[in-house]
Amino acid sequence: MHKSEAEQLIEQAYQAWDAEEWLRAAELFEQVLAHFPDERPSAEWWYDAALAHKFLRNWQKAYELGREAAARAPRGQGEPAFWNLGIAATIQREWATARDAWAGFGIELPDGEGEIEARIGNACVRLDTGGQQEVVWIERLCPTRGRVVNVPVTGGRRYGEIVVHDGVPNGERVVNGTTYPVFDELLRFEASELPTLEVTVNAGERADLEALLVLFAEHGYGAEPASSVRMLCACCSEGTHQQERSAEAGAQSVSLAAPVEEARRLLERWAGEAVIGRSWSGLEPVG
Repeated sequence: MHKSEAEQLIEQAYQAWDAEEWLRAAELFEQVLAHFPDERPSAEWWYDAALAHKFLRNWQKAYELGREAAARAPRGQGEPAFWNLGIAATIQREWATARDAWAGFGIELPDGEGEIEARIGNACVRLDTGGQQEVVWIERLCPTRGRVVNVPVTGGRRYGEIVVHDGVPNGERVVNGTTYPVFDELLRFEASELPTLEVTVNAGERADLEALLVLFAEHGYGAEPASSVRMLCACCSEGTHQQERSAEAGAQSVSLAAPVEEARRLLERWAGEAVIGRSWSGLEPVG
């Protein structure tokens, strides 16, 4: 392949890119890179080819091409080639590569081998289930992975599942003056064994309902009162929102994440800890 032909193919690749024809763009980049892997602009072509496969959710190709892109990027300077490789390597469960990619980007994680369990704070993720979207809180396990710590109300999603999210935030939530990013989900990495249940509770005081939420959390389970769920349109969801966890008194539906017998035991314990003001009924699985 002559350089003039390569230049024409690269031009066509970016035309396909502008049209969001990701597969054609990637194929054109790869044709050129097979002949010119290490020209001065090749690092950008490797990156764009890998990114196109990321958009296609072809994680094997995003991983393979991402390794080439990262090999040609400067380390420790926040180069996005390392971040995209970190995502693809995580999804492929190539933990050694993922750890090296985060280090290459400039992120310090605890030393170790295998799956990353770093506990690096909280964030929000916009779950996408067949076009149904819901923003939930996660406990971050690494720069691109988190455990869901809400009880999702979207069908089929569960408390405790682990998701992989994108690297660029698409919205913010502000709680008590602290801003948390909202990332878009890329895929569900691990399912959760905990079923979702619904129960009607009657709490005489706000503190009574708070006590229920704390009790379930202390046992590794989830409890989400209906009064804490806010419905936002897609446009609003992607903006910046002040948010407070609401736990109102009175009768309301509460979503639970726990085995049925454990949920029943904890509900009985909660109700029995007060002489008046606490009751529950209608415990049943969802879906």
